[in-house]
Amino acid sequence: MKQRKIPMRKDIVTGEMAPKKQLVRVVRNQDQEVSIDPTGKQSGRGAYISLDVEIAKRAKKERTFDHAFSLKIDDQFYDDLIAYVDHQQARRELFDHD
Repeated sequence: MKQRKIPMRKDIVTGEMAPKKQLVRVVRNQDQEVSIDPTGKQSGRGAYISLDVEIAKRAKKERTFDHAFSLKIDDQFYDDLIAYVDHQQARRELFDHD
């Protein structure tokens, strides 16, 4: 059986390429609103970050998404992102038995 191609994306904090499933997409829509995109299918400009709490904290410290989207993003967004990544990381550890 033919191997399926694994889509790769670049983590904007570390600059490393990783499989899309190991990243979370953050999107800026036409109204200049930035949000987490768990489905990966919302329309707008997207950027990816690893499902790693330390990387999410680094993104907050460096204001990575402010630069990526050329916007001033509220600290609450970064706090929500850290909480989301922490939750997803915990889920992955519980349910993924690769």
